[in-house]
Amino acid sequence: MPLPITLMIIGVAALIISIFVGTKQKSTDEIEKISISLHQETNNLKKRLKALEEELMVDPVPITQSVRSARTEKPVHSIIVSQIAALHSQGYSIEEISKRSSLEMDQVRSVLRSKGVHI
Repeated sequence: MPLPITLMIIGVAALIISIFVGTKQKSTDEIEKISISLHQETNNLKKRLKALEEELMVDPVPITQSVRSARTEKPVHSIIVSQIAALHSQGYSIEEISKRSSLEMDQVRSVLRSKGVHI
């Protein structure tokens, strides 16, 4: 075989090999970079979560007390207020209204008082 044809075949083979070897290395590098960035983001989220937990730490309160205070402090939605007023005008008792609206009886009373109903 003449020398120019041999050199050309070797050059083409070298070009084909470099294309396949180069892309495998690039994809491996990209995977490593993505893995490292994912690990860094996970660590940052853990740090933020820990800081948030430390900020939110308060003195422990008995569960029953915290549930009661959460219920009474939460404002009653205007739809429920109008429902309570409608049920009262239909003659339902405060206990029945409390069951239907999923509110405590004290909340039902305070809603009715805010609507001007004398209990």
